[in-house]
Amino acid sequence: MSKKDLKNRKTLLYTIKKLSKLAKDFSTKKNNEKIFVCKKCGKANHLEDLKKNLFICSQCSSYFPLTGIDRFDMLLDKGYRVIDYNSKKTNPINFPNYRNKKEDEKTEAVKIARGKILGHPVLVASLINTYMLGSLGTYVGEEITKMIEEAEKKQLPIVIISLSGGARMQEGIFSLMQMAKISSALYSFGEKGGLYISLLTNPTMGGVSASFAAQGDYNIGEPGALIGFAGPRVIKETLREKIPDNFQKAENLENFGFLDMIIERKNQREIIGKILRMHRSKYGRL
Repeated sequence: MSKKDLKNRKTLLYTIKKLSKLAKDFSTKKNNEKIFVCKKCGKANHLEDLKKNLFICSQCSSYFPLTGIDRFDMLLDKGYRVIDYNSKKTNPINFPNYRNKKEDEKTEAVKIARGKILGHPVLVASLINTYMLGSLGTYVGEEITKMIEEAEKKQLPIVIISLSGGARMQEGIFSLMQMAKISSALYSFGEKGGLYISLLTNPTMGGVSASFAAQGDYNIGEPGALIGFAGPRVIKETLREKIPDNFQKAENLENFGFLDMIIERKNQREIIGKILRMHRSKYGRL
């Protein structure tokens, strides 16, 4: 190897190391500052700015997914309580490497709160996509069912906020059974005069969209939310046809009557509160 080649190689290695360090520094800075990049337009949004803007991109106005606590903070009056019904986190078909005990101790794909919206008592369940894409498993099904049963007993309205990829494949048929279990609890709840408000966010897919997410007395969508059973890519590849740009979007579903209304985040608390006030004669107390 000539001296020139050796010099070029050293220069190249130095450049690679420098770029790697810059990438690492940027990653560390990004994590420390909690920057979120919009998948639609690519704009970097600081966490504090997102919170002020209800987790909506300041450039293209697309919606970021919200965690359960962020949802509760936005929707509920101060003083709400996060609750759980101590459902078991199991691995019913012994799926390999499914349950991470350390992670499961902290969270699962649903959070539930007991509180009020504009002074009206309510129970709220929020699916969380940061845990296995908000998928519907036995734990999620059991927690939501118990919440509905409590609401029926205490004559409380319920709100379920859907954010899910669908049924959880790691639990097989046991996951699919949750669709029927929750639907059955909702039927009993409705027969007793219970009020159920379903808020469908991006995305609401698979077994969730095909069961409890679509069974509300009021079915409300967020702007631009993807709602359907199989995703547009799967449908496009199956049919081998071009599908419309607004296919499975909330706005299109509203036109066909699948959704009763679409509400921007800034208005959800007020409008849901008004719906609760309209039905307040049925309510019990927290």
